Amino acid sequence: MNEIIPNQVIYSGHMTEKASLVGQFANAYIFKVNPKASKIDVKNAVENEFKVTVNKVNIINVKGKIKRSMTARGKISKKPNWKKAYVALKEGDRIEITQD
Repeated sequence: MNEIIPNQVIYSGHMTEKASLVGQFANAYIFKVNPKASKIDVKNAVENEFKVTVNKVNIINVKGKIKRSMTARGKISKKPNWKKAYVALKEGDRIEITQD
């Protein structure tokens, strides 16, 4: 198991249109998490921080996009890769998320 400090697992909530639909219909929330975190780490961190019961955790590695700069003569740069977690909660539990 990874040696990650429990308060450094979750970086922030991820609020998009898709995330709000998932929250409405599936009682699930999306978080940006530490790239080294496992499903068990995320589950324990959410349960401890928000005092809710987690049913299921799905983790996705998101590849960083490639961007082209118009000011630097076509210089190509890459955004960093990151990891997001879909966390499904027990029926009746809720989390208030603000985007950072």
